[in-house]
Amino acid sequence: MEPLSIGLIAAAVLIGLGTAAWAMLKGWSGWLELKRLELCRDGADRGLPPAGGRIEIADLKERVRKLEAIAAGIDI
Repeated sequence: MEPLSIGLIAAAVLIGLGTAAWAMLKGWSGWLELKRLELCRDGADRGLPPAGGRIEIADLKERVRKLEAIAAGIDI
């Protein structure tokens, strides 16, 4: 093979690798930004549990209260 064709093939390979690396870095950067936004959003939602969760917690507390009364021998 001629030195010119080897040089052209090497340049094409380098350009292809550079393009692939650039695309992968852009994807990585986008994924990191997505995760950063998810963490910020999740942190803001932690103030109060959802209504269903609050109802379930209240129900569990009531059941514990009843079980404690049964264990103490108090008729409810």
